[in-house]
Amino acid sequence: MALPSTSFCFTAGVSCYSHNSIKFTHSTVKASSSSSLISLPRLNVRVKAFSGDGVPETKESPLVVCFGEMLIDFVPTISGLSLAESPAFKKAPGGAPANVAVGIARLGGSSAFIGKVGEDEFGYMLADILKENNVNSDGMRFDPGARTALAFVTLRSDGEREFMFYRNPSADMLLQESELDLDLIRKAKIFHYGSISLITEPCKSAHIAAAKAAKDAGVVLSYDPNLRLPLWASADKAREGIFSIWETADIIKISEEEIAFLTQGEDPYDDAVVHKLFHQNLKLLLVTEGPGGCRYYTKDFSGRVKGLKVDAVDTTGAGDAFVAGILSQLAADLSLLEKEDQLRSALRFANACGALTVMERGAIPALPTREAVLSTIQTPAS
Repeated sequence: MALPSTSFCFTAGVSCYSHNSIKFTHSTVKASSSSSLISLPRLNVRVKAFSGDGVPETKESPLVVCFGEMLIDFVPTISGLSLAESPAFKKAPGGAPANVAVGIARLGGSSAFIGKVGEDEFGYMLADILKENNVNSDGMRFDPGARTALAFVTLRSDGEREFMFYRNPSADMLLQESELDLDLIRKAKIFHYGSISLITEPCKSAHIAAAKAAKDAGVVLSYDPNLRLPLWASADKAREGIFSIWETADIIKISEEEIAFLTQGEDPYDDAVVHKLFHQNLKLLLVTEGPGGCRYYTKDFSGRVKGLKVDAVDTTGAGDAFVAGILSQLAADLSLLEKEDQLRSALRFANACGALTVMERGAIPALPTREAVLSTIQTPAS
């Protein structure tokens, strides 16, 4: 395409939720059902069938592998105050790729996380959270010489946030190519990642190698740049890094703020501007607009799906919940990319995932279940 060591001590609690599993006994399915006016692919975590000799065979639902950072978000207990003014913080597991992995599992899908944390209490806590949420953590690594990353989040009164990171370097930056679980990557239906893992070596090389292994295996590549400008050396370096892998992605999700950044100030609501970001091999470009919903662009059609209006408490993880929502549907049925009506239904589901997430503090603790999302959707897609 043409486009170019200070020590802190906190007393805080973390909320963890176990994902509602779908249980199978022989051929009998036990699961709660929710009525909805939209049609979505059915997700089954595990199905037991019987072969000719009577031995049960287990088939996993299509796997989404998420690559990148997992960290601890410290979220203030009171919104509208600066970090210095906040009297206390609640620790919450986070990191965009990890959020997506947990989000998919909460929705009944099959997911895995590949990344690195410190060999410390926070790192072990994060590994346990993945397991508790039925996320495959075989690709997770522990670094004995670096700490798990921390992010302090400032919540404005409207729920929007700003970040201050402690990662110089943190363990997620030190993942090496030799530590990749390539077999896990090649088993995926979709391989999802961001741009933070491109900022420094050796993680940058590991990221590129992982994406190449996925592409060579025919895996669909999903990219959410998830711009965090303070982590980059400069705005130009951020644009260069984000665009460096742009044309390898099959699916890209960006926000209106990221469009303005990547196009250096052009109008993110102008379709002509958005089309500049659409490369010839792209299957789907998604633009999220917070409570406004989202826009979608393919080679054959485009449109907008309205969002849900809710009272926002904390917008951390809303975009990741949206990504989890749409990827959970696409993993079950990639033909949605060619069927506009079904894609709109899937995006309405994804919008509801994002809306429900902003109603609680923290990212992973707030991610919804499939049942909660379906019960929220009560009217036809608009």
